[in-house]
Amino acid sequence: MIRHIVFFSANDPQDVDRIAEGLWRLAEIPHSDFFEIGINRKVDLYDNSKVDVIVYAEFADEAALAAYKAHPLYHETTERVRPIREHRYAADFVSRRK
Repeated sequence: MIRHIVFFSANDPQDVDRIAEGLWRLAEIPHSDFFEIGINRKVDLYDNSKVDVIVYAEFADEAALAAYKAHPLYHETTERVRPIREHRYAADFVSRRK
């Protein structure tokens, strides 16, 4: 299983909900086994002010993740969210947990 985690920060704090709403369109892409969007609660003891919105998804394998990223809706969503976000950090890793 591939776990896909992406962290976003907003250019303007008032855009956090707009970013999350825009990213929910990604849930319509059929290649993930699990998909969710979260708003960072920012309650960690250390600096987490740079993360506002989180995308978390699970994929059966690399091919499913590649198909997700190649889907036209992925690119449309990227174009919609990019102008209102400041940073985007992504990580994909193979989970050993079944």
